[in-house]
Amino acid sequence: MTDLSSYPITHKWPATDPERLQLYSLPTPNGVKVSIMLEETGLAYEPHLVSFERNEQFSPEFLSLTPNNKIPAILDPNGPGGQPLALFESGAILVYLAEKTGQLLAEEPAARYETLQWLMWQMGGVGPMFGQLGFFHKFAGAEYEDKRPRDRYVAESARLLGVLDQRLQGRDWIMGDYSIADIAVLPWVRCLVDFYKADELVQFERFGNVRRVLDAFLARPAVQRGLNIPART
Repeated sequence: MTDLSSYPITHKWPATDPERLQLYSLPTPNGVKVSIMLEETGLAYEPHLVSFERNEQFSPEFLSLTPNNKIPAILDPNGPGGQPLALFESGAILVYLAEKTGQLLAEEPAARYETLQWLMWQMGGVGPMFGQLGFFHKFAGAEYEDKRPRDRYVAESARLLGVLDQRLQGRDWIMGDYSIADIAVLPWVRCLVDFYKADELVQFERFGNVRRVLDAFLARPAVQRGLNIPART
């Protein structure tokens, strides 16, 4: 049996089955990227909830695995060469899981790099911009009298939705076929509309292709499961 005891994170979140991939996460837009990917690929894994309410992301055990104190993170007991591999950053984890399973990332070089291009677009644009809009619309920033910061992120979020809408014209998914690009982007679109309640601000009704593909994404059984993993306690 694999021994993961040398990893301090397993002292705080013990592995019931150390042969399974260990997921340390929370059902946020970034967190569910990995749980959805794991559900889509069928890899055996064990989820562990990292509670922000208890500041567990700052615990020494969590920081031993992910020094950036952000979810999600994984510990794969069967990494490259059969050795355990610890990874943080959702984009890197998506690429790793795609390569490990041979799923949801094209092997043909041009299509592969184009998929990675859209993954990086989400990480560099959609996530940060939608997140800032959420802060200035739903959270503490909503109390600011000066609405110029909010409006800046409204404009940029709407621009990014326009880029995505154009890309989806005549396509079922970002790459035509379902891929890690969709798993990266669409949880953030869902969050913008359903959680941040910013649909009116960005005039979401203008982006019919995005709405169509978001609905198809949310209808997938693996997505429906992954959106609630790890379960909040």
